[in-house]
Amino acid sequence: SLTQSRHSRHLGACAAALERFGDLGDSGDLAVAAEQLRVARRELGRITGHVGAEDILDIIFRDFCVGK
Repeated sequence: SLTQSRHSRHLGACAAALERFGDLGDSGDLAVAAEQLRVARRELGRITGHVGAEDILDIIFRDFCVGK
């Protein structure tokens, strides 16, 4: 179904971000590592229905011509 497809896509994106996080190892840049964890959390939030301020801002800037 559509919902299962959407969940699968978000889980895949989450897994990819976690894999990139893992590939950084102990010598990786902390800012890059934190970004990968943030991406993974956001993808899980899209499945569970958690909407954060970043998601709202993304929609506003994507759908409206703010600042143009």
